Amino acid sequence: MWKIIRVAVLLMILIVVAANAWRDKNQDWSKPVIVLLHPINSDHQASTQKYIDELSVDDFSDANKFLMEQSKQYRDQPVSVYIQLGRELLKAPPKVPENGNFLDNMLWSLKFKWYAWRQHERADGSPTVTLYLNYYDMNTTTVLKHSTALEIGKVGSVNLFAASEQDDQNNIILTHELLHAFGAKDKYDYLTGQPRYPLGYANPNQKPLYPQTQAELMAGHIAISAMENVMPNYLGQVIVNQTTASEIGWTKR
Repeated sequence: MWKIIRVAVLLMILIVVAANAWRDKNQDWSKPVIVLLHPINSDHQASTQKYIDELSVDDFSDANKFLMEQSKQYRDQPVSVYIQLGRELLKAPPKVPENGNFLDNMLWSLKFKWYAWRQHERADGSPTVTLYLNYYDMNTTTVLKHSTALEIGKVGSVNLFAASEQDDQNNIILTHELLHAFGAKDKYDYLTGQPRYPLGYANPNQKPLYPQTQAELMAGHIAISAMENVMPNYLGQVIVNQTTASEIGWTKR
């Protein structure tokens, strides 16, 4: 009986998602984009909690400035992105399955949308995108799991380090996932992490080609050789190229 109820609930969510799919895939950039961020103490460390307690919306200001400036290259009017810092959540979103098959990933997607629906409160308003920021202490977590965001539903689970010295790179990761929610595709090799040529290069026509000095946002790293890369230090070392701009609707497809 409970299994039938659970399946029925998941089907209801799927119907709602399908009804919103067209809207989610056709973002009107002439309207303000509201991004709601919910921090989460994902490792339950006191140091992580202290970092979250001291967070302010100003810590994310580079992200909306970056998007406004990059959009000017492709639009007559730059986009307006407003980031809001929401309440801290105690329950973390479901973790992305590692090496999951199609069914695993689809079930996770439904669980994630169900989680987002349950966490939403009237006071949250109607944000365009909701990102759940999973913070971890750098002293206890040395490698972050892969972050992700869904275009249908416009929600994302973003893994970040709870350290002020990581704020600039946190903003890169956050902005990368934010554009996934608008349809941007990854531009790096999933096995090696190396930016894919030419789509993952900020300057694919540069001569000599290496080292690159900037990263394409959806590649996430700067190619310093055909086999090596480094993460940019801040959004000033990152661009949105024409392919990504087209994927998210900044240019005519």
